[in-house]
Amino acid sequence: MRLTFLTSTPPTTTEGSGTFVALDGLRRGLGELGHDVTLRTPPFRTRFHTLDRWLFNAGVAAAPPDADVVVGVDLDGFLWARRRGRTPFVVALKGIIADELLNERGYVRRLLELQAGWERANCARADRVIVPSHYSAGVAAAAYAVPAEKIAVVPEPVDLRSWRALFAAANARPATRPTVLAVARMYPRKRLDDLVIAAARLRSRIATLQVRIVGEGPESARLRALAARHGLGDSVVFLGQVARSTLAVEYGRAHCFCLPSVQEGFGIVYAEAMAAGLPIVACRAAAVPEVVLDRRVGLLVAPRSPDELATALERLLSDAKLRREMGEEGRRRVETFDLVPVASRFVQALSA
Repeated sequence: MRLTFLTSTPPTTTEGSGTFVALDGLRRGLGELGHDVTLRTPPFRTRFHTLDRWLFNAGVAAAPPDADVVVGVDLDGFLWARRRGRTPFVVALKGIIADELLNERGYVRRLLELQAGWERANCARADRVIVPSHYSAGVAAAAYAVPAEKIAVVPEPVDLRSWRALFAAANARPATRPTVLAVARMYPRKRLDDLVIAAARLRSRIATLQVRIVGEGPESARLRALAARHGLGDSVVFLGQVARSTLAVEYGRAHCFCLPSVQEGFGIVYAEAMAAGLPIVACRAAAVPEVVLDRRVGLLVAPRSPDELATALERLLSDAKLRREMGEEGRRRVETFDLVPVASRFVQALSA
C-alpha cells in the first residue's frame, strides 16, 4: 500500500517533540511490513510555526498527493481535504490541539485556538480519525464532534530494537546518589515546576537526591529560576537537549523516572522509560493512566500536587525491590508498543 503522511510538525525532537518520535517510528514500522511510505513535509520554514502550517497546507492543496491512502497528522491536510475526490483520507491525531491549548496563555493560546479550528475541520473531512488513547478518543469526540464510529485507537510506537542497542552501548550503571530522571519539552502542561518543588521538599529527607531534567522549551528559564530560588544547587540539574546516546546513559544512571504532566495524548517518554526498566512516578491525568499502570509499572499521584509527588518518589527511592519489580513489569508491558505490532494495528484501522 502506498501511504503519504502529511505533516508540518518540525522533524526534530527539539521542536517536534513526541509527535516527531511517534511518526518516525510508525513510518519505519510500516516499512518493515512492506508498505511504501512517503513523508511530505514543508519545503522551507519561517520563524512562525502557525504561518508555516498554513503555507504547507496551501501547498498540499495546490499539488495534491498521489497515494492509495493519505494520512494527515493532526491538522495537516485540512485545505486539500475540501476537494480530495475519492482518495481515502485518514487523520492521525497525536496531540489534540484543543486539549493542549487549555494549559497555555495569551498569544500562544490564541494561535493554538486558530490551529484547533483547522484541526476540527480536518477531522470533519476525514474518513477515519486515529488517536493514540481512549482519553484522546473522548477529547476528539467532545472538542471536535467526531462520531465514535469514526474513531480508532492505536497506541504510539516505540523502537525497542534501537533503544536496546543504545542501552547496551551505553552500559551505564545506576548513579551512587538517588537519581530521578525527567525528559520533556518544557511546556506549562508538563508541570516540571511541581517536580522542582517536590525535590526541594525531599532534600531534607534524602540529602543526596539529584533530579536530572533533559529537554528545553518555553519554560526553561522559569524552571531554572525556580530551582535557584529554592537553593537546590546540584540537587536539580538541567541537561538541555541531548543526543539519544547520551539520553540512554541518563536512563541507565537513574533509579526512577518522573514526569508530572497533566496533558498527554499518550506519553511516549513513559514507554521509553519502561524500555529502560525504570519505575515511573506520574500524574493521574489525561492518557497517562492508560500507559503507566498504577502500582504495576509505577505510582500515580494527583495532578499539581508536589507533596504527593515527593511522597511517591521517596517510596520508590527507598525500596529497591519495588523499583526492580516495577521496572521488570514495565519492560514486559512496553513490548505491546513495539514498531511492528503498532504498525499492524494502524493498517487494520485504515481498512476498518
